Amino acid sequence: MRRELESPQASGEAHPLHRQRTPRPRRPKGRKAERPGELGQLDALFVNIRPGKPIKHFTAYDPVAKRTIGRVSTEASATSAKSLLDKLLRQAPFPIRGLQVDGGGEFKSVFEPECEKRGRELFAPPPRRPDLNGRVERAQSTWRYEFYAAYEPPHRIDKLQAFVDAFAHRFNHHRPHDALGGKTPAEYLQTLGQGDPPPSHMC
Repeated sequence: MRRELESPQASGEAHPLHRQRTPRPRRPKGRKAERPGELGQLDALFVNIRPGKPIKHFTAYDPVAKRTIGRVSTEASATSAKSLLDKLLRQAPFPIRGLQVDGGGEFKSVFEPECEKRGRELFAPPPRRPDLNGRVERAQSTWRYEFYAAYEPPHRIDKLQAFVDAFAHRFNHHRPHDALGGKTPAEYLQTLGQGDPPPSHMC
Protein backbone atom coordinates (compact mmCIF):
# COMPACT_ATOMS: atom_id res chain seq x y z
CA MET A 1 0.00 0.00 0.00
CA ARG A 2 1.48 3.35 -1.08
CA ARG A 3 1.78 6.04 1.57
CA GLU A 4 0.38 9.44 0.80
CA LEU A 5 2.73 12.36 1.29
CA GLU A 6 1.53 14.70 3.99
CA SER A 7 1.72 18.35 3.05
CA PRO A 8 3.86 20.63 5.26
CA GLN A 9 0.77 22.67 6.02
CA ALA A 10 -1.12 19.60 7.26
CA SER A 11 1.71 18.65 9.57
CA GLY A 12 2.01 22.19 10.91
CA GLU A 13 5.40 22.79 9.27
CA ALA A 14 6.24 25.73 7.05
CA HIS A 15 6.61 24.90 3.40
CA PRO A 16 10.35 24.56 2.53
CA LEU A 17 10.08 27.32 -0.06
CA HIS A 18 8.45 29.65 2.46
CA ARG A 19 10.79 29.16 5.38
CA GLN A 20 12.52 32.29 6.54
CA ARG A 21 16.26 32.45 5.87
CA THR A 22 18.44 33.81 8.64
CA PRO A 23 19.25 37.40 7.60
CA ARG A 24 22.87 37.95 6.70
CA PRO A 25 24.54 40.03 9.45
CA ARG A 26 25.16 43.70 8.76
CA ARG A 27 28.64 45.04 9.04
CA PRO A 28 28.89 46.66 12.48
CA LYS A 29 28.75 50.43 12.24
CA GLY A 30 32.20 51.95 12.20
CA ARG A 31 33.97 48.66 11.59
CA LYS A 32 36.81 49.02 9.13
CA ALA A 33 39.49 46.60 8.09
CA GLU A 34 42.90 47.56 9.39
CA ARG A 35 44.88 44.52 8.28
CA PRO A 36 44.71 42.42 5.11
CA GLY A 37 42.11 39.69 5.26
CA GLU A 38 39.97 41.26 7.97
CA LEU A 39 37.09 42.25 5.69
CA GLY A 40 37.49 41.41 2.02
CA GLN A 41 34.81 42.38 -0.50
CA LEU A 42 33.26 40.10 -3.12
CA ASP A 43 31.13 41.01 -6.11
CA ALA A 44 30.04 39.68 -9.49
CA LEU A 45 29.19 41.21 -12.85
CA PHE A 46 28.02 40.07 -16.26
CA VAL A 47 30.41 40.60 -19.16
CA ASN A 48 29.71 39.97 -22.85
CA ILE A 49 32.88 38.42 -24.23
CA ARG A 50 31.16 38.28 -27.63
CA PRO A 51 27.65 39.15 -28.87
CA GLY A 52 25.16 36.88 -27.17
CA LYS A 53 27.88 35.28 -25.02
CA PRO A 54 27.60 36.68 -21.48
CA ILE A 55 29.73 35.24 -18.72
CA LYS A 56 29.78 35.94 -15.00
CA HIS A 57 32.97 37.44 -13.59
CA PHE A 58 33.46 37.05 -9.83
CA THR A 59 35.91 39.36 -8.07
CA ALA A 60 37.45 39.23 -4.61
CA TYR A 61 39.21 42.39 -3.45
CA ASP A 62 41.03 43.28 -0.26
CA PRO A 63 40.54 47.00 0.54
CA VAL A 64 43.68 47.15 2.69
CA ALA A 65 46.23 45.32 0.54
CA LYS A 66 44.50 46.38 -2.74
CA ARG A 67 44.87 42.81 -3.91
CA THR A 68 42.41 41.18 -6.31
CA ILE A 69 41.62 37.82 -7.85
CA GLY A 70 38.98 36.86 -10.39
CA ARG A 71 37.10 33.79 -11.44
CA VAL A 72 34.89 33.38 -14.50
CA SER A 73 31.87 31.15 -14.90
CA THR A 74 29.11 30.48 -17.40
CA GLU A 75 26.46 30.97 -14.71
CA ALA A 76 25.68 33.31 -11.83
CA SER A 77 25.27 30.63 -9.19
CA ALA A 78 26.14 30.18 -5.54
CA THR A 79 28.25 27.19 -6.58
CA SER A 80 30.35 29.52 -8.75
CA ALA A 81 30.64 31.97 -5.85
CA LYS A 82 31.78 29.09 -3.63
CA SER A 83 34.47 28.31 -6.20
CA LEU A 84 35.67 31.92 -5.90
CA LEU A 85 35.81 31.45 -2.12
CA ASP A 86 37.86 28.28 -2.58
CA LYS A 87 40.25 30.11 -4.89
CA LEU A 88 40.57 33.05 -2.50
CA LEU A 89 41.32 30.90 0.55
CA ARG A 90 43.80 28.85 -1.44
CA GLN A 91 45.71 31.76 -3.00
CA ALA A 92 45.56 34.62 -0.51
CA PRO A 93 48.97 35.26 1.08
CA PHE A 94 47.25 36.22 4.36
CA PRO A 95 44.46 34.69 6.47
CA ILE A 96 40.92 35.55 5.37
CA ARG A 97 38.84 36.31 8.46
CA GLY A 98 35.82 38.21 7.15
CA LEU A 99 34.01 38.85 3.89
CA GLN A 100 31.43 41.36 2.73
CA VAL A 101 29.03 40.73 -0.16
CA ASP A 102 25.94 42.39 -1.55
CA GLY A 103 22.46 40.89 -1.54
CA GLY A 104 22.89 38.99 -4.81
CA GLY A 105 21.50 35.47 -4.94
CA GLU A 106 24.87 34.11 -6.06
CA PHE A 107 26.19 34.83 -2.55
CA LYS A 108 23.50 32.81 -0.82
CA SER A 109 22.56 29.11 -0.94
CA VAL A 110 25.69 26.92 -0.68
CA PHE A 111 27.97 29.96 -0.38
CA GLU A 112 26.71 31.07 3.03
CA PRO A 113 27.02 27.71 4.85
CA GLU A 114 30.46 27.23 3.29
CA CYS A 115 31.66 30.49 4.86
CA GLU A 116 30.21 29.39 8.20
CA LYS A 117 31.78 25.94 7.96
CA ARG A 118 35.18 27.49 7.32
CA GLY A 119 34.82 29.95 10.17
CA ARG A 120 34.75 33.10 8.04
CA GLU A 121 32.53 36.01 9.09
CA LEU A 122 30.10 37.08 6.39
CA PHE A 123 28.48 40.52 6.27
CA ALA A 124 26.26 42.55 3.98
CA PRO A 125 26.05 46.36 3.80
CA PRO A 126 22.78 47.96 4.94
CA PRO A 127 20.10 48.63 2.30
CA ARG A 128 20.78 51.59 0.03
CA ARG A 129 24.44 51.73 1.07
CA PRO A 130 26.30 50.36 -1.97
CA ASP A 131 29.13 52.74 -1.13
CA LEU A 132 30.13 50.41 1.70
CA ASN A 133 31.00 47.81 -0.92
CA GLY A 134 32.55 50.46 -3.13
CA ARG A 135 36.11 49.17 -3.17
CA VAL A 136 35.22 45.98 -4.98
CA GLU A 137 32.91 47.95 -7.27
CA ARG A 138 35.91 50.01 -8.37
CA ALA A 139 37.91 46.83 -8.81
CA GLN A 140 35.13 45.55 -11.05
CA SER A 141 35.49 48.68 -13.18
CA THR A 142 39.18 47.90 -13.54
CA TRP A 143 38.37 44.40 -14.73
CA ARG A 144 35.71 45.68 -17.13
CA TYR A 145 37.67 48.50 -18.76
CA GLU A 146 41.32 47.54 -18.36
CA PHE A 147 40.90 43.84 -19.09
CA TYR A 148 37.75 42.97 -21.01
CA ALA A 149 37.59 46.22 -23.02
CA ALA A 150 41.34 46.39 -23.63
CA TYR A 151 41.97 42.84 -24.83
CA GLU A 152 40.29 40.21 -26.94
CA PRO A 153 39.99 37.41 -24.40
CA PRO A 154 39.23 33.82 -25.45
CA HIS A 155 35.61 32.77 -25.55
CA ARG A 156 36.13 29.42 -23.83
CA ILE A 157 35.91 29.67 -20.05
CA ASP A 158 38.84 27.31 -19.40
CA LYS A 159 41.13 29.39 -21.63
CA LEU A 160 39.72 32.71 -20.39
CA GLN A 161 40.53 31.87 -16.77
CA ALA A 162 44.26 31.71 -17.56
CA PHE A 163 44.11 35.27 -18.97
CA VAL A 164 42.15 36.43 -15.90
CA ASP A 165 44.82 34.96 -13.62
CA ALA A 166 47.59 36.64 -15.63
CA PHE A 167 45.89 40.05 -15.35
CA ALA A 168 45.39 39.58 -11.60
CA HIS A 169 49.09 38.71 -11.24
CA ARG A 170 50.09 41.89 -13.07
CA PHE A 171 47.68 43.92 -10.92
CA ASN A 172 48.99 42.44 -7.68
CA HIS A 173 52.71 42.32 -8.47
CA HIS A 174 53.49 45.04 -11.00
CA ARG A 175 50.92 47.83 -10.66
CA PRO A 176 51.81 50.50 -8.06
CA HIS A 177 49.01 52.10 -6.04
CA ASP A 178 48.99 55.65 -4.72
CA ALA A 179 47.03 54.46 -1.68
CA LEU A 180 49.95 52.13 -0.86
CA GLY A 181 52.56 54.85 -1.14
CA GLY A 182 53.47 53.86 -4.70
CA LYS A 183 53.99 50.21 -3.80
CA THR A 184 52.42 47.25 -5.50
CA PRO A 185 50.14 45.06 -3.37
CA ALA A 186 52.90 42.44 -3.23
CA GLU A 187 55.47 45.02 -2.07
CA TYR A 188 53.04 46.35 0.52
CA LEU A 189 52.50 42.91 1.99
CA GLN A 190 56.26 42.45 2.31
CA THR A 191 56.39 45.47 4.61
CA LEU A 192 53.97 43.95 7.13
CA GLY A 193 55.66 42.73 10.26
CA GLN A 194 58.51 45.18 9.71
CA GLY A 195 57.19 48.16 11.61
CA ASP A 196 54.09 50.17 10.84
CA PRO A 197 52.69 49.48 7.35
CA PRO A 198 52.19 52.34 4.88
CA PRO A 199 48.87 54.16 5.30
CA SER A 200 45.97 52.59 3.45
CA HIS A 201 42.76 54.43 2.56
CA MET A 202 39.80 52.21 3.36
CA CYS A 203 36.06 52.50 2.82
